[in-house]
Amino acid sequence: MPGTTRSSDTIRASRQEPSPRVVAVVVAWNRRELLQRCLDGIGTQRRPADVVLVVDNASTDGSGDLAAGHPIVDEIISMPVNTGGAGGFTAGIAAAVQRHGADLVWIMDDDTVPTPGCLEVLLDTRALYPGRLALLASRADWIDGREHPMNTPRTKVGATRTERSRATALGCRPIRSSSFVSVLLDAGAVRNTGLPVADYFLWNDDFEYTARLLRRRRGLYVPAARVSHLTKVFGDSAADPGPRFYQEVRNKTWLFTRSPALSWWEKLIYGGSTLRRWVRTLAASRNRGVLARGLARGLRDGLLRRPRPNAEVLAGTPAAGDVAALESAR
Repeated sequence: MPGTTRSSDTIRASRQEPSPRVVAVVVAWNRRELLQRCLDGIGTQRRPADVVLVVDNASTDGSGDLAAGHPIVDEIISMPVNTGGAGGFTAGIAAAVQRHGADLVWIMDDDTVPTPGCLEVLLDTRALYPGRLALLASRADWIDGREHPMNTPRTKVGATRTERSRATALGCRPIRSSSFVSVLLDAGAVRNTGLPVADYFLWNDDFEYTARLLRRRRGLYVPAARVSHLTKVFGDSAADPGPRFYQEVRNKTWLFTRSPALSWWEKLIYGGSTLRRWVRTLAASRNRGVLARGLARGLRDGLLRRPRPNAEVLAGTPAAGDVAALESAR
């Protein structure tokens, strides 16, 4: 990264600090070829992860077998059903912190391919920052090298001059939330804040969780830590989601009405932005009937019921014990 000439291990040695234990968590579902590339990328890191854990969300394409045969994988959590990205990350983060003793948890989906210096840059930045960071987010590029709009972290509105200057000195910026595509989480913050909400299944689980982690903590966007996010199309959440619009609406409704992640004024800002995005999505869609039904169902379910507890959603899975132990310790 610009301005960094020493590795994080050298920096810590000069401060007599131990190197942190990093557990990498990959959530996989039916993208075997991409999972291969993801794990190969993790395997090329100049500063390797101490443990690599794959959560296989009941894949039917041999993803679990591929992970079992990959030389860098230390453990596979085989879910009996597909619990979505939210359930997968809840399971993986809980295992990393509770059972593998992580100091830091490096999380990503199976369509993420980190460059060889990605983890090293994240750790260098964390070591050089004059204060504690709850989260560091990588830059995610699409297959053609453009920064992926789906994964651009939200800048922290109201960051202090000190926060901005400290971030700028490291080539970074303070953030309020991020996606789950190559994010380094502080295990202490996880223990204090809890886990993602597994009942989100997909969409906005990353927004809710990272915003909750950063409600009273600091996080950085680290553009020098690069990954490729190999989605099929280039675009953000305003692209036509089809039936998944239901999860977008329900989960955003949960976020704005049930979650402690945002302050009241942030709910106004992000709520207004969300309504404009929904209008644009509906206007541009060729399947407005599908989206209209998703909107109605999502609002109904988001307003009339709460997300189920993680213990209920993940009951009967290999993650149940880790989730219960971590959440009961709070």
